[in-house]
Amino acid sequence: MVDVHVSVDSTNLEALRDPRPWRVVVADHQSAGRGRLARQWLAPAGTSIAVSVVVPAPVGRTADLGWLPLLSGMAMRSALADVAHVAGRLKWPNDVVVDGPARDGSPGPRKLGGLLAERVERAVVVGIGVNTDLRADELPVGRATSTWLEGAHVARETLVVDILEALRHRYAAWQGAAGDAARSGLAAAYTGRCLTLGREVRAQLPGHRVVEGTAVDIDDQGRTLFRQRALFHPQGPAGGLYWAMIYPFHGLVFGGMQRNIAHEAEKVPPGGTPPRRPTRAGRRRGSSP
Repeated sequence: MVDVHVSVDSTNLEALRDPRPWRVVVADHQSAGRGRLARQWLAPAGTSIAVSVVVPAPVGRTADLGWLPLLSGMAMRSALADVAHVAGRLKWPNDVVVDGPARDGSPGPRKLGGLLAERVERAVVVGIGVNTDLRADELPVGRATSTWLEGAHVARETLVVDILEALRHRYAAWQGAAGDAARSGLAAAYTGRCLTLGREVRAQLPGHRVVEGTAVDIDDQGRTLFRQRALFHPQGPAGGLYWAMIYPFHGLVFGGMQRNIAHEAEKVPPGGTPPRRPTRAGRRRGSSP
């Protein structure tokens, strides 16, 4: 089922109102578009694509859910390569970017699109936004870009169809491997295109903590592993060299109760193995964006 709108408040919110499996909501304009961490997603009408898909959650495999946002990012990236011939890279967990300096003179990369994944009942609503026809003076921030600015002139309808087809294909392969990202080839494909790995990063954690270090890998649940320099607390720095795991889901909805499972940092002894299952540390509740 595909619902096409001239304008909605948010394609994700519209999909959440009736989350039937594989329902698709497409809009030419969003008056209250949202990104991760309650950020706004704003674009003039007709200059971007906004599409949300209700993807069935894997039954009995909650630990595999972290791969759904990453799988969706892969679908967005491959569609952009096929339709717009833009060589996008993946910025964990939810952005498709073009590597290189930004248009405001900063180091970059340039953000082309992003996604927001929200779980409700037995499904995950995946919202995808891509800047297509934004001109330089319409960019929301200096590090943004669009397919037009990257030299590609694409039909938005064609790009939407290609994204949905790529999502269906990658989801089927992942499910065919029983949600095993390694066996389905998803893990290798994602890490090979992830711009975050090997780079110095700074991540905000609950409780006003900040992680700084190097992103080194994606684990079997889709979490980023950081080799940290330090973990800073409001009371002062707590030094040490250890691993941290940052989860890709934000704004998960369980039975109507909003719960942000955003970040967790877990210390691992030297030579130790990061735990496979998330703990309850670092979880917080908040209101729906």
